[in-house]
Amino acid sequence: MAEALLLAQGITKVYPDGTVALTGVDLEVQPGEVHGLLGENGAGKSTLTKIISGLLPPTAGRIFWKGKPVRFSSPREALRAGIGMVHQHFALVGPFTGLENIALGAEGGGLLFPVRAEAIRRRVEELMAASGLQAPLDVPVEELPVGVQQRIEILKMLFRDVDLLILDEPTAVLTPQEVDELFPILRRLAQQGKSVVFITHKLREILAVTDRVTVLRRGRVVAVRKTAETTVEELAQLMVGETMVAQAQRSRRPPGEVVLRVRDLRVLGAEGRPAVDGVSFEVRAGEIFAIAGVQGNGQSELVEALVGLRPWTGEAELSGQSLRGKSPAQLSALGVAHIPEDRHALGLILEFSVAENAVLGRLAPFLNPVGGVRWGRVQRFAQDLLVRFSVQARGVRAPARSLSGGNQQKLLVGRELSKSPKLLIANQPTRGLDVAATRYIRDLLLRLRDEGLAILLVSADLDEIFELADRVAVMYRGTFTGILPAEELDRERIGLLMGGVAAEGARE
Repeated sequence: MAEALLLAQGITKVYPDGTVALTGVDLEVQPGEVHGLLGENGAGKSTLTKIISGLLPPTAGRIFWKGKPVRFSSPREALRAGIGMVHQHFALVGPFTGLENIALGAEGGGLLFPVRAEAIRRRVEELMAASGLQAPLDVPVEELPVGVQQRIEILKMLFRDVDLLILDEPTAVLTPQEVDELFPILRRLAQQGKSVVFITHKLREILAVTDRVTVLRRGRVVAVRKTAETTVEELAQLMVGETMVAQAQRSRRPPGEVVLRVRDLRVLGAEGRPAVDGVSFEVRAGEIFAIAGVQGNGQSELVEALVGLRPWTGEAELSGQSLRGKSPAQLSALGVAHIPEDRHALGLILEFSVAENAVLGRLAPFLNPVGGVRWGRVQRFAQDLLVRFSVQARGVRAPARSLSGGNQQKLLVGRELSKSPKLLIANQPTRGLDVAATRYIRDLLLRLRDEGLAILLVSADLDEIFELADRVAVMYRGTFTGILPAEELDRERIGLLMGGVAAEGARE
């Protein structure tokens, strides 16, 4: 094997609060290789690549670049050396055009001088032709689809002549069609001598595009494999440390009466622009109605409106009762339960105990006649939640911060379901969870659906959508491009819908 382009040895990262993110991690990337970095959320993938790209300093370990030891103090230093990273959240200036973003920060005055500007344009056009990364250069990037913005980010790195391109979860913001277009581009770059580190937790993507894969689990390397010599089953077991549990099957039963009815819902987002622009739908008892789509197309604003966190216009009714003007507490009392997309910001208070979090938002049943809290009753209630929802904790007095992400989510879900709701709104309910916790939450949602609960599921995970949903609405730029039964959807069709192509025969 040729000398490594990049060699990281014994990389350890301990944060000031004592969190150990990486322990003795090695990573070797060869010239002209697409190298997968696989692991669950929290395994240390992003931390490792942030160290390699100069964004974070390592606590211990060494990095060799083209055979020489290096220690980058900033991303600019790494970029000058030839290492560029495209993060999940792009570093683009919205009002600037694609060409202006690509040239931004480049040496030599960039687009300020006509001669230089023309040379930059020719160079970018050459890069597009060579790489297959086609993107409009004279349109403000804020007007471009997310997939095209990602191409501009990659072109920006190629314009700076990087030899190693690090892509952090690049498919998280793409439609299936855009994913299919990205992979041949990465192979083409590798054939031209560039190296790519491809960060993901999706096994299908690893097998589709990489040459080798390094598997991380809980901050340590557990295996390095040639992609052609491994399988989905082996990688899954390496990634999670156990055999993957087969997914549950949705039972086929007709839904019941309409629980949530929404008509012409409109919600304003940033800068007063429409984030939700006239959507209508119904959710029935015993049904999981899912909203799919690339994040940032109005899903969050839609949920925030329905749970009382954002003003809206239109009509929304729960079992015939209007939701207009209701606060989150009033909606909860009506029978709306909410699993927020960010459990730390909107769901739990990490400094509070498990018991205190178990009764957040529903303290009234635990007050005595003079307004004092009956803490014994609170603790018994919390202990019952721990048992019913398989929450692993040191006890009900332990701070919520001490629980793992999966157990925090189980605590939150248990609290919401203890309200005996009519409607459960679950926004990205398995985001950031390990495989076991994800399996638990998905099985629970299916069981609740079979017991007759109406569930509105918002998820950016297509595997989750296909596994759980009875009907699927695809959201694009604040509107629904289609509402279809799950059995009528495949990845190609849902990808077109996610890209804004309206469905034929779509219905409520």
